[in-house]
Amino acid sequence: MPTYTPPLRDMQFVLHELLKVTDEYKQIPKHADVDVDTINAVLEEGGKFAAEVTFPLNISGDEEGCKLNKETHEVATPKGFKEAYQKYVEGGWPALSCDPEYGGQGLPFTLNQNFYEMLNAANQAWTMYPGLSHGAYEALHAHGTEEQKKKYLPKLASGEWTGTMCLTEPHCGTDLGMLRTKAEPQADGTYRITGNKIFISAGEHDMAPNILHLVLARLPDAPQGSKGISLFLVPKFNVNADGSIGSRNGIYCGGLEHKMGIHGNATAQLVLDGAVGTMVGEPNKGLQAMFVMMNAARLGVGNQSLGLTEVAFQNALAYAKDRIQMRSLSGVKAKDKPADPIIVHPDVRKMLLTAKAYAEGGRALANFCALLLDKELHHPDEKVRKDSAELVALLTPIVKAFITDNGWTATSACMQVYGGHGYIKEWGMEQFVRDARINMIYEGTNTVQSLDLLGRKVLGNNGATLKKFGKLVAQLVEEEGVNEKMSEFINPVAYLGDQMTKFTTELGFKGFQNPDEVGAAAVDYLRVLGHLVFGYFWARMAQVALREIEAGNKDPFYQAKLQTARFYFARLFPETATLLRTARAGVKNLLDTDAALA
Repeated sequence: MPTYTPPLRDMQFVLHELLKVTDEYKQIPKHADVDVDTINAVLEEGGKFAAEVTFPLNISGDEEGCKLNKETHEVATPKGFKEAYQKYVEGGWPALSCDPEYGGQGLPFTLNQNFYEMLNAANQAWTMYPGLSHGAYEALHAHGTEEQKKKYLPKLASGEWTGTMCLTEPHCGTDLGMLRTKAEPQADGTYRITGNKIFISAGEHDMAPNILHLVLARLPDAPQGSKGISLFLVPKFNVNADGSIGSRNGIYCGGLEHKMGIHGNATAQLVLDGAVGTMVGEPNKGLQAMFVMMNAARLGVGNQSLGLTEVAFQNALAYAKDRIQMRSLSGVKAKDKPADPIIVHPDVRKMLLTAKAYAEGGRALANFCALLLDKELHHPDEKVRKDSAELVALLTPIVKAFITDNGWTATSACMQVYGGHGYIKEWGMEQFVRDARINMIYEGTNTVQSLDLLGRKVLGNNGATLKKFGKLVAQLVEEEGVNEKMSEFINPVAYLGDQMTKFTTELGFKGFQNPDEVGAAAVDYLRVLGHLVFGYFWARMAQVALREIEAGNKDPFYQAKLQTARFYFARLFPETATLLRTARAGVKNLLDTDAALA
């Protein structure tokens, strides 16, 4: 059976020593009073909830799955899920970063993200129920009418009700311009919505008395394509004027998807049969409103794989220290045993360190993005808000795609550490692998994220936002470029930073001549930029660790951080050399292949 220990020490390192978040919060009046002790106390209690309440339900929830009553269209979640959710609500956890005006605690989003990393590590399938509610809350908070906010936000902030987002239809996934769900305006200002949605995570369940669905649909006179999409709030149960639950609405679960993983989450096929909804935002501008939720979800999906990478690493490390197989190639290490623990073998260490490096690099990036969001939403300086928004927009596809790709690599490597036992269900490792696989697919596949990054976020403004991140790299290089002890970390980042400028310009020129060149290079481009971003944060983490060691700090944590940084730059970062070459290989070898794909 697997175990899970919340990585509080590393979270504290990232928040307090790397990012110095409390110094940043002092510039934000809303969070100026948030101190180190408050952050640590919340994370400690959050870690206990994840490890003691939701983690014990992970394997049983996967085995039991969700069950649909086809007569009533009600879904029963696995045993214990509903009770765990009630404890989550009673503990005030849904309100952590919500607006106090609607019953929230008003704490930084950064804190909420760390809590959710632990929840994802403990039980991704369970965490998706409240996780999607946060996205619904943010979309309504940003684009809802005052009436909608007063009526629904307190219910979402308290966790009394949950939320979903309903985008995908049987004939269209990412290409939302093709959706067919219709919204007919009514005399009372509401809309009657008819259509079918699929792949709706947490779309139906028994954990809360009401579910607020955010549904994309078309008005009768809507333009074709994505410019004719509106967003509607469609509750499972209609809500009376006084906020109480009323009659059953015309939206119900017609089926549950049978999936490779996340069995404990109800991935629903939803049927809308004249369901009553109210518009969120402006007509035909539903995608703008929904993107608030989608971008939050993309950061959340990266966080899911971060959590799975951490828990897989912890268990593989414990197994490698305990499992004995063969002798070390350089001589006997455990003289009192018939064989050595497998952790003595170099390739086992490579697999373990891969997971560790990807977890700790991902944690630094995820927290940096969460801090940028706190500044974008609440910093008093308009320029800081604008710069933060641009930078987090650039980094969001990297969080979503790079961290989830790495999560798949890491969980697979950790399963490999177990040998044959990793393939056996009782150890729990194969579930981490299965659960991790979906994260590369939903909320926009990783290829879509790559196209968004290169085509829109980088080339779309001629690299202006990329240059802003480049300035952070240049600042670090200037600060530490002459420090010999930092050269093994700084030099690779500085070199790749220079390469990225030439690489991006080259791809932009080729893409101008033939847009398919962008499509051919985009996935490799994202991984190159992902490594530059990770390299930047690993260099900064090594900088902090070296300073502590030089100051006489004997905590082995800092030696561990340095050793992991050295591994990352020696074994993982060099992937960029291959990726630069394959990205430059052009589109001809992909499209001039009709005979090969006949």
